[in-house]
Amino acid sequence: MGSYYYLAAQLPDLVFGQNAPMSSAAFRDLVKRLLDKEDSDMLDKISLDPADPLSDPSQPAYGQGAAPSGCGFIDKWREWERALRLNLARNRALRLKREGGAPVDPPAHPLDAAAAALKAGLSDESPLEAEFSLDRARWNAINHLQGIAYFSRNTIYAYYLKLLLLERRKSFDTEAGFAEYKSLYASILERAQPGILPAGEAK
Repeated sequence: MGSYYYLAAQLPDLVFGQNAPMSSAAFRDLVKRLLDKEDSDMLDKISLDPADPLSDPSQPAYGQGAAPSGCGFIDKWREWERALRLNLARNRALRLKREGGAPVDPPAHPLDAAAAALKAGLSDESPLEAEFSLDRARWNAINHLQGIAYFSRNTIYAYYLKLLLLERRKSFDTEAGFAEYKSLYASILERAQPGILPAGEAK
């Protein structure tokens, strides 16, 4: 695990809500040639989805955290996003008065993930505005988890995650993107809590 001073210093600034200077795919292709092999291989483990790709599909989604990746930043990010999604599912079950509640008890920590989910549940924002608020909470969490070692691999991983978030947000900017958002939102809820349909949709 080396120091990536020149790489990190030359990365264009990313601002939440603004267009990304490059795609996540272009960034990935660029940095994979510049990182040590171990650090480069870790890029394959970075995703906005905290689920373990090897998890048992018959079990409730996010019922268990993903296996350790070998990188503290990636593991903490997965833990944060898993807590957010499980708390969102629990809050939605409470709103819909679903008998038995959520199939997986959400963790109370990290506190900011649980708080972001609670705020989204209490907000009277539109679903799209609520999702933007959640993405801002994700952005802030990435900044926090990145730490202060600015020229470490964590900076590269955090940058990649932010590009993924910006791409996701951009997909919401058009009518087609909004349809994709609703599908994604429903998919997340269904995986976290099978049997729950988005509000307003009949079985």
